This record gives sequence, structure tokens and C-alpha cells, in this order.
Amino acid sequence: MESVRRGFSICIALATLSLFSKAWGQDALQLFHKMQTALGGADKIAAVRDFEESVRADAWYSDGRPLGEVRKRTRWIRPNYLRLDHVGPTDTYVLYFDGTAGWEILPDKTMADLAGSELRFARNYLTGLNLNSWLADREPAKVISSSGTNVIVVSTKGDSSQRTEITLDPATFLPAKQTDISLSDPVIPSLVRQSLNDGR
Repeated sequence: MESVRRGFSICIALATLSLFSKAWGQDALQLFHKMQTALGGADKIAAVRDFEESVRADAWYSDGRPLGEVRKRTRWIRPNYLRLDHVGPTDTYVLYFDGTAGWEILPDKTMADLAGSELRFARNYLTGLNLNSWLADREPAKVISSSGTNVIVVSTKGDSSQRTEITLDPATFLPAKQTDISLSDPVIPSLVRQSLNDGR
């Protein structure tokens, strides 16, 4: 009789864990949809033809030391025109990308065509735009989860080296803070936090 009770208890515990896991994933998607609704709805987000964003971010080296404040202005026009103006403690640059090729004004004020890792950076930057993160549920390669109360995590299926955490305002469900984590390049700071609505 004791072994039957023990077996029954284990089955209940496994069933509860299974339901909890499903509910946690469902809650993350529900939270994501609340954010989309607060931003005007997924269809309106998808219909945006041009997008401009100015952020102030705190950056850190991969070993946890603070790098300093970064300011970035991003301008994007559909289908894939991108202009970045970046001011930071170790690099200040301007980048233009048309979806295929582009150029960059480097910190030493020389100009160079985008190639190699810089070209990959421009392509990857487009997928990480807030506008695209807000439509991650339409991308089969993206995974939406939650790491805490009012925190949505958007990552790439099968690749844990890049993820974006979006902290929502608990009253409005609008994005209040975004943390981009990259483990793909040890030279580039691994953590960048953006205050999305700090008024600066």
C-alpha cells in the first residue's frame, strides 16, 4: 500500500510539473500579446514603414566591469534600410546599410565599406530591432519565454548566444526596459541595457 501511495504521489507531482511548465510558457505568450496590444496591436506594428529610436544604454564588458554609457539613434525604413549613429566610451561611429551592402564612418573618421563581421553585424542588427522583437511570435525561429514577473525573453531556437529580455511596465504592459545579451563575441560587451522610456 505504501508503494502505491508513493507511486501516486510521484504521478501527481509529475502531472503538476507538466501543467506548470505548460502554463508558464502560455503565460509568457499571453504577456507578449498584452505587450503587442499595448503597442497598438500586432497588425499595426507589422504595418510600420519607418521606425526611429533613440536609446541610452549602460554597457558592460563580458567580465562584468562597467564600460559606460552608450547613446544610439537608429533609423529604419522598409524593406531594410538602416542608419545607426552610435556614441560610446570606446567607439563612436555612423553606419548605413541598405539590406545588402553599406558603409561605416569609423571612430577615426575614416570611411569603409561594410564587409565581413561588420556586414554580419548590420544584418543581425535588423533582426534585433525593437520593432522586430515586438513581432517575434510571427517568426518560427524565435522562442518566447519569461524569466520573471513582467519580463519577456525573446531568443533564437537552438542558439542561446543571443537573447533579448523586455521588462514591461506592470500597469500599461508597454516595454520599459530592454536588455540585450550576446555571448557570440568576447570582444564586444556582452550586456547592453536600454531604458526605453526614461525621457532622455
